[in-house]
Amino acid sequence: MSLPLPRRSAVISRSALLSKAFAILACVQLPLALHAQDIPPAPAPQTVPAPAQTQTVHLQDYSKPRLAFPHVLHPYQPQEVAQPNLGNSPRIDSLMRDGKIYLSIDDAIALTLENNLDIDIARYNLNIADTDYLRAKSGANILGVNAGIVQNTPGGGVGGLGGTVGSGTGGTTVAPSGVGTGTNGLVSSTLGIGSTITSFDPIVTSTLQLDRSDSESTSIDSAPILSQNTYTADFGYAQGFEWGTTLAAGFNNTHFATNSPLSLLSPAISSNFQVRVTQNLLQGFGSLPNTRFIRIAKNNREISDVAFRLQIITTVDQIEDMYWDLVYAYENVRVQQEALTYAQKALDDSRQQAKVGTIPPIQVVSAQSTVSTDQQNLILAQNNLELEKLLVKNALSRSIEDPVLAEADVIPTSTMQIPQEEAVVPTQDLINQALDHRAELVESRIDLNSRDLSSKAVRNAMLPSLDAFAYYSGSGVGGNVALPACSGAATSGCYTSVPPPFQNTNSVGYGGTLNQLFNGTAPDKGIGLTLTIPLRNREAQANQVRAELEYRQAQVRLHQLENQVRIEVRNAQFDVKQNRASVLAAQYAVDFARQTLDADQQKLKVGLTTTTAILQDASVLTTSESNLVSAKAAYEKSRVELDRATGLLLDHTGIDVADATRGQVTHLPQVPYVAPRQDTSP
Repeated sequence: MSLPLPRRSAVISRSALLSKAFAILACVQLPLALHAQDIPPAPAPQTVPAPAQTQTVHLQDYSKPRLAFPHVLHPYQPQEVAQPNLGNSPRIDSLMRDGKIYLSIDDAIALTLENNLDIDIARYNLNIADTDYLRAKSGANILGVNAGIVQNTPGGGVGGLGGTVGSGTGGTTVAPSGVGTGTNGLVSSTLGIGSTITSFDPIVTSTLQLDRSDSESTSIDSAPILSQNTYTADFGYAQGFEWGTTLAAGFNNTHFATNSPLSLLSPAISSNFQVRVTQNLLQGFGSLPNTRFIRIAKNNREISDVAFRLQIITTVDQIEDMYWDLVYAYENVRVQQEALTYAQKALDDSRQQAKVGTIPPIQVVSAQSTVSTDQQNLILAQNNLELEKLLVKNALSRSIEDPVLAEADVIPTSTMQIPQEEAVVPTQDLINQALDHRAELVESRIDLNSRDLSSKAVRNAMLPSLDAFAYYSGSGVGGNVALPACSGAATSGCYTSVPPPFQNTNSVGYGGTLNQLFNGTAPDKGIGLTLTIPLRNREAQANQVRAELEYRQAQVRLHQLENQVRIEVRNAQFDVKQNRASVLAAQYAVDFARQTLDADQQKLKVGLTTTTAILQDASVLTTSESNLVSAKAAYEKSRVELDRATGLLLDHTGIDVADATRGQVTHLPQVPYVAPRQDTSP
C-alpha cells in the first residue's frame, strides 16, 4: 500500500483554515511569544552546488622499508609523519549558501567520511599495523594493534542487541580488539610467545681500538720500562633465517708493537676469521616458530582493515540517526509553535468571555497556565533543535572554530520514502548474510587463526634445545723479525726456531698475513651438537596449557558472537516490521484528522460547530503529522539497524571504503528510500 509523504501543501491548508477561522471570529492574528523555527525552503534544483574539490592526500605503505639505494643513510634517518589535517574538506563550503548549510543525507555521509574525527583516529590504525608488519619481518616481536571502535562523536550512538538506534549525549571507546591487546575482552597473554628468534636483518658489528700500555720491567734482559702499542680492528656479521638457521662470521685483526727484547716480531700482525652455521633441530626448528610474528602481524593488518570498515559502519549509523533526529527536531519546533498559537488564542477568547461574564475567571487562569506550559515546551524544542544542529556540525567537521560554520544553520534537504511493499527476505538468509559479513565475526575468526599459530609455536617451545653447528676458521701472523735466528753454537740473544712464514724473510706484510687465512696455513674446523634440557620444564608446560585455554576461550567467544548476531538480526527485522506498521497507523491518523477538519469546516459554514472545535481539529492534525514524521524516522533508523546487523550497511549505502581510507569521497553515497525535499517540509 502506498504511504504518501506529508506535503507542505497540507501545512499551508491547515494554516489557511486557521486564518479563516480567525477571520470568522473577526480576530486578527496574535503576535507569537516566540518565533517559529520551521525548516527553510530547500534550494531550487538549478542551484545545485558544484562538486567539491578534493584535497591531495599522499598515502604511504609503512610495511615496506626505506631503500638504502641510492641513499645509503635512509635506513638510519627518521621519517617525518605529517601533522594531522584539522581543516574541513572543501565539500562543506560548497554546501553553504547565505549562511546556511543545505544538507542531504548523502552529503552528510560524504562529509562524515572526509571529516569525522572518529574515522580520522581509526585511520591511523592502518598505518600503525603496517609498522608492526615491518617490525615483524625483521624478526622482532610485535607491539600489537588497537582495533577498537571509537565512539566519541557527541550525540552519536549505535543500535545493539536491544535494537534501539538513537542519539545520546556522548560516546565511549569500545574495548579494543587485536593481537597484543585482546579481542572482545579475551585473554591474550601467550599470543606470540615461543622460541627465541634471531634477527632476520643482518647485523654488522665492528670494534676499532688503540691502546698504549707502559709497565716497569722485572727482567734484567728487558728495558726498564716496557711499552706496548696495540691496534685492534674486529668485524662481525650475524643473521637469522626463517628455518631456524643462524649464520655468524667474525674477522679480527691486531697490530702489536713492543720494545721487549724477548719478542720475536715487533711490530706483529695477527689476523683470524671464523664462519659458523647453527641450525635448530628441536626447539625453534621450521618456519612456523620463526615466522610467527610475521604471520600474526599480517593477521593484525587484516584485522585493522576489518576494524576500519566496522568504524565506518558504526559512524555512518550514528550520522544517519543524527540526521533524522535533526529532521524531527525541526518538526517538533513547528508543532510546539502551533500549539502555543492555539493556547494563546484560547487565552484571548477566555479573557473576552470573562469580561462579559459567560465563564468564571478561574478559566482564564487555567488558560494562562496552558500558555506558560506551551511556551516552556517551545523553548525546550528550540534548544533541542540548536543542540541537534551543533551535534551534526561537530560530527561532520574536523573543527567548528570557524565563526561562519559555528553560526550556520543546518537545513536538511532529504525526506524519507517508505516503499510501497517491503522486500521479503527469509530470516535465515539475513542471518547467513550477517554471519558472512559482520566485521566483528571476521575479526574474531582472524584472531582465532592467530591464536592457533601462536599455540603451535608454544608447543614447539616445550622441546629441548638441540643445535647442530659447523664452523671453519683460519689465522695468520705477520710483522718484522726483531732478533736474528741462532746459528752454530751461539744461542745468546737469538731464537733457535723461526716460524715458517719468516724462515726465508725478515718480515711478512699484512697481505701475506691475510693470505695465510685462506691457504690452509693454520685452519680450525669442526662440527658439533649443543643440547640444553630444562628439567621439569614447568614454565613451558604452563605456557602451553595457557595458550590452549586462551584458544578454547576464543572459540567460545566466537560462538557467543554468532548467537548474538542471530538475535540482533531477528530483532532488527522485527523492528522494521513494527515501525512500518507504526508509519501506516500514523498515516491513517493523519488522513482521519484531515477528513475531520474538512468535515468540521463544512459544519462551521452552517453554524453547527465552533471555531474552538476547528482549532482543536487543526491541533490534532498537526500532532498527527508530527507523529508521522517521528514514525518515519524510527522506520528509517530501523532499516539502518537492519543493515548494520547484517553487515551490509556500506554495500546498501554505496560507500566506497577506498574513499573513506583516503578521506576523499569521489563516489557520493546513495541512501535508499530517501528523496530530495521538494518544499519546505523535511
